[in-house]
Amino acid sequence: MSAKLDLSGWDPEGLKVLVRVDFNVPLDGDRNITDETRITAALPTITFLSGKGARVILMSHLGRPKGKIDPAFSLRPVADRLAELVDVPVKFALDTVGPDAASRAASLQPGEILLLENLRFNPGETANDPSFAGALAAIGDAYVNDAFGTAHRAHASTVGVPQVLGGGRAGFLMEKELAHLGALLNDPARPFTAVLGGAKVAGKVDVILNLLERVDHLLLGGGMIFTFFHELGLNVGASLLDKESFEVAREISRRAKTSRAELILPEDCVVADEFSDDAATRTVLVTDIPDGWMGLDIGPRSRERFGKVIAGSRSIFWNGPMGVFELPSFAAGTRAVGTAIAEATKNGAVSVVGGGDSVAAVNSMGLGEGISHISTGGGASLEFMAGRPLPGVKALSDR
Repeated sequence: MSAKLDLSGWDPEGLKVLVRVDFNVPLDGDRNITDETRITAALPTITFLSGKGARVILMSHLGRPKGKIDPAFSLRPVADRLAELVDVPVKFALDTVGPDAASRAASLQPGEILLLENLRFNPGETANDPSFAGALAAIGDAYVNDAFGTAHRAHASTVGVPQVLGGGRAGFLMEKELAHLGALLNDPARPFTAVLGGAKVAGKVDVILNLLERVDHLLLGGGMIFTFFHELGLNVGASLLDKESFEVAREISRRAKTSRAELILPEDCVVADEFSDDAATRTVLVTDIPDGWMGLDIGPRSRERFGKVIAGSRSIFWNGPMGVFELPSFAAGTRAVGTAIAEATKNGAVSVVGGGDSVAAVNSMGLGEGISHISTGGGASLEFMAGRPLPGVKALSDR
């Protein structure tokens, strides 16, 4: 990150600054925002630019409208909420590169903010179409990327626009994200522990293999563990299996034997006779999962062991729940890990929660204040921790 331009020492007064933000927020059936974390996370950059007299033009996507206009994915609710959070006018364009966006951008006054409609209403966004990127760039003078959550996507607004404008700068959120994650990869206080969960091995293969050579302890939980147990010859009953990752699980297990990291799998788990909060449950050793039963959380022995490893750690990265935490009967494992990480942080450890369901779990359990850094990007944080370059970062100007 230190090699990329940021906002320090920059005077954007009078410039029309295109800012890629991540306003991909959850909405309920009445189009009300249910979690505004991504909006508030971008406020430091937005208010800085506005306060410096820039004409701020915000770009974001929302959901997956698949290149078509769909009112269910309109950013209008976000514009309305943003207007309540800042002290300057917030305007909303009904399109992205059409006449409404062009006229509103042209009439924007210093300090004012314009939010364009959903970028993904145009198929050129995800295709990184040069003509779409050029049309977006034409309404601005400079570019800032503050959307870490989309930095792993080579889209028009993350790669195409800065290419047209000759580069760009990292916003405060982007800078913060890369600083925290970069410190974990490049110079972590040790012992360094990574905790990975979630449903499937696929999607986490590269990050697991990369972390095996970087961390001291790698704790695995969630639905993915049953793929490993299956490959170890254990009966997993009706538990989730990632059948496309059997060979990968074998390779990870093999590599773990000679890697830096100690790979730790759960010893016991909570099983149920059906996927339901009021299902019959048992706690069994992972070697004793009965036929027809499915594992939905790690058990008390595993919670205790994971907790001890976390307590002795000085750096911690967590991505993915330990079980089906949305159902109270199977939330104990995720809560135990989150509580242990918060306690370790209180005692001086540096902790990063890497986006996605982990953030939802931390917030729902009231543990967010106890974490050093909560990432706004699930996929991006995993790509970064896998050691892969992020296209949205690579496209920014070097110092």
